[in-house]
Amino acid sequence: MTHKTPWLGTNWKMHKTRGEANAFATALKASPFANTGLANLFIIPPLPWVEGVASIMKGTKVKVGVQNMHWADHGAYTGEVSPLMVKELGASLIEIGHSERREHFNETDDGVARKTAAAVKHGFLALVCIGDTRAEYDAGAAGDALARQTRFALRDAGKAAIGNVVLAYEPVWSIGEKGIPADPEFANRQHRRIKEVSADVLGEALPVVYGGSVNPQNCLELISKSDIDGLFIGRSAWQPEGFIGIIDAVTKMLGEQS
Repeated sequence: MTHKTPWLGTNWKMHKTRGEANAFATALKASPFANTGLANLFIIPPLPWVEGVASIMKGTKVKVGVQNMHWADHGAYTGEVSPLMVKELGASLIEIGHSERREHFNETDDGVARKTAAAVKHGFLALVCIGDTRAEYDAGAAGDALARQTRFALRDAGKAAIGNVVLAYEPVWSIGEKGIPADPEFANRQHRRIKEVSADVLGEALPVVYGGSVNPQNCLELISKSDIDGLFIGRSAWQPEGFIGIIDAVTKMLGEQS
């Protein structure tokens, strides 16, 4: 069996005070996993706390990201943040296309394509979220929706996406407080489909991580699936002990399998 080095990370959304954000980063830095080679770790704080968290995580292997970014370097885009500004904050990862951005802030497939290309051009790792709605899932159209979103996401970046883009499959019906975790077999099939589409576009499959009600009870079954390359964890990782616990469990299991 090929050893898997999973992507493991969390997006704090619009949560945490500055003190809570810095306390989380300090605890993660003090953990045995701050410089681990057993997993690729990332945390995505709210924008005001990114610089402080990035400063604490400096010297570790943990990537710090932002939850959104405009595709232009500068311009008349009130309230937006450019790639150049994000770079100055010390972030190295850009989350793009989260379903909440698509639903509440009119994020389009076209915008995701532009942002992905801008992130890659400026040397960031782009974490591009795609997902099927409940209606698409119920209609048996999950695969079609994911294929469309994947093709759009890679439209402008092209082959530069290889090694610089990670796709996050987040079923819209599976995230949030009332989310239902996807069946691991179903999730694995969607990951395989997404990889096939990315390979068709780029000539090489991109890594795909699963996000959607990941918790200590289902993380091992999910990560053991052949095409799931990591876990994008929500509220189960919003406290440092929760995140560290999942990292510990996943890396131990994968270590035993290799």
